[in-house]
Amino acid sequence: MAVNLDKPQRWKEDVALSVDMYNQWFLDFAPGTFRATRITATESVENSLQLTSFLRDISPNTMRATPKILSTLRMATCPPIAVDRLIGLSGVNPNLVKSMEKDNRLPTRMASDVIDNELQKLAAIVERMADPDIFVWLARGNEPTQEEVHRAATIVADRLCGAQANPIIRNEQEKRQLTKVKAWLEARGYKEVESSGRVDFQMMHPGTFSFRLNVKVRDNTVNIPVDAVIMPKNASVGDLPLLVEAKSAGDFTNTNKRRKEEATKMAQLKQSYGSDVKFVLLLCGYFDSGYLGYEAAEGIDWIWEHRIDDMSELGL
Repeated sequence: MAVNLDKPQRWKEDVALSVDMYNQWFLDFAPGTFRATRITATESVENSLQLTSFLRDISPNTMRATPKILSTLRMATCPPIAVDRLIGLSGVNPNLVKSMEKDNRLPTRMASDVIDNELQKLAAIVERMADPDIFVWLARGNEPTQEEVHRAATIVADRLCGAQANPIIRNEQEKRQLTKVKAWLEARGYKEVESSGRVDFQMMHPGTFSFRLNVKVRDNTVNIPVDAVIMPKNASVGDLPLLVEAKSAGDFTNTNKRRKEEATKMAQLKQSYGSDVKFVLLLCGYFDSGYLGYEAAEGIDWIWEHRIDDMSELGL
């Protein structure tokens, strides 16, 4: 039995209520979340400045030891340099830069002397383009004061957080959504399977749930991360659990760009586990009728966070 996908007469009202809920959360909590992240980022930038002798010695050894430092160095230039722009300016292997940025490591198949040469090229670009209005001690040629270091670190941290603002807010919203799901389930006697005791999603006991569980598809060759997996209390042997994907969005454009992701995931799940697989979305924010119609056409149902008690209609 469908919960929302077959009730288009309710979509317009639900969209408005969902937008209001997201906006209220954003106004109440997003600024604090962003500030807390910026404080942590400032401390990280200060450490990075110390490692590079306050941008006066950006050595390959330093970048080898802390590859993630590259993202900080990119934001220390005037103007700040995007990943692809840095690759173009320095002429280094793109895989090196992307490994440092995304995985905090150096490529394992690249020769050591080649890596050192490439890192030297990156350092040369950063040293040449270091922002003189932020790192005022570079022109003076002496030690910076503690106040100058903190001020510079705050500016660079603000740049870092600005570039990552959407992921920061999205991650915080997802945590909040899953916390709400947990509270709803526990109030009804469900028990969480701790990370140390996780099992195959098909082997979960009735009345249990788990977060961020991998579900294997394509003959067990591909893992699909699922935000919440819930085995109903009345489940029989062989029944599949309910799979829930938490989705939030702060604008309508972004959701319509991402709507195919859920359809692809649903198709993979059905191909591996049959048409009885139960996959629903938990929505909060800017999901318009175009998005909802697309998901409904793909057979994907959803629960609105502002009406989370509808989860009971899923057999929970």
